[in-house]
Amino acid sequence: MTRISPSPRGRGGSLAAELKEFARSVGFHLVGITSAAPFPQAELDITRWLAEGHQGEMAWLTDARARLACRPDELLPGARSLVVVGVSYRTQEPDPDDEGGRIARYAWGDDYHDVMKTRLRALGSFLDERVGGDSRSRVFVDDGPLVERDAAVRAGLGFRGKNTNLLTPIGSFVFLGALLTDVELEFDAPITRDCGSCRLCIDACPTDALDQAYHLAAERCIAYLTIEHRGPIAEALRAKVGEWVFGCDICQEVCPYNASTRGRPRGWTEFEPRHGTRLNLERVLEMDDAAFREVFRGSPIKRTRRRGLARNAAIALGNTQPAAARAVLEHAAAGDPDAVVREAAEWALMRPRTT
Repeated sequence: MTRISPSPRGRGGSLAAELKEFARSVGFHLVGITSAAPFPQAELDITRWLAEGHQGEMAWLTDARARLACRPDELLPGARSLVVVGVSYRTQEPDPDDEGGRIARYAWGDDYHDVMKTRLRALGSFLDERVGGDSRSRVFVDDGPLVERDAAVRAGLGFRGKNTNLLTPIGSFVFLGALLTDVELEFDAPITRDCGSCRLCIDACPTDALDQAYHLAAERCIAYLTIEHRGPIAEALRAKVGEWVFGCDICQEVCPYNASTRGRPRGWTEFEPRHGTRLNLERVLEMDDAAFREVFRGSPIKRTRRRGLARNAAIALGNTQPAAARAVLEHAAAGDPDAVVREAAEWALMRPRTT
């Protein structure tokens, strides 16, 4: 196991304090600093998880990527410090009386990758100025090979919950990002805490994707099924998907760390809902590729592509059983250009209807 020692106090410490102050001034709610040393336990856990086949169709999740993601010094040769930031994406609360397809909170607003990277690059520029323009850095926001959650734990932002999410003082509805730099900074200490005997998230998961504490069988997770999975969703899981059409928040919604909004920061304006907190399912099912690209430009929802979102909309309509949706389902079953969507619409039509 690699030993992680704080950098000497003095310039590294004062510079770390200045950087944190600047990070908060540009909007980050959480900021911590840790070593650029490897994450050997994370590498072991991920390779074991991959060997068990839990990645499903996510072919880009490989042993080689896991190895690289857990070795920051290979991502940026000469790296000394890893600055990890977090920002709440909790904006308005959903209206329980609203109808339509449910969207995970993180996808209500603009694509967080682009929004956060702009501010992370500003941190890099700030740091570079403070050291006389002689530093190198690299930014990460979920789409690069870096174990940001493990880095956040080591940097003291929070601890890993039984639902595998990072639980922080401001809850778990938090986007993470990181700045890897060759500048030596003072490190923060991890938080020593855990979930205790609580298992609300495990008991609430409809598909049993949380098959044990701290372990996610992603191939059964509603977020995976509605976003990453490209083909037909297994019939045994369709009813359990419920009204979700993009992602899932169930294991976070039941978590005590998200029970209150009092004293919690509100997410950036870019994360406010663009299309409301739910989607009109009939309208989604009627979209063609051009309409899908136009409506969801700059949104995380574009990741599922029209096929995936239309498939999900058909399944949600089958689960919610609105009799008024029969016409649009019949049209999709007969004429949608994608076989996956047609099959999902046919399944939905076979479900019992309500008046």
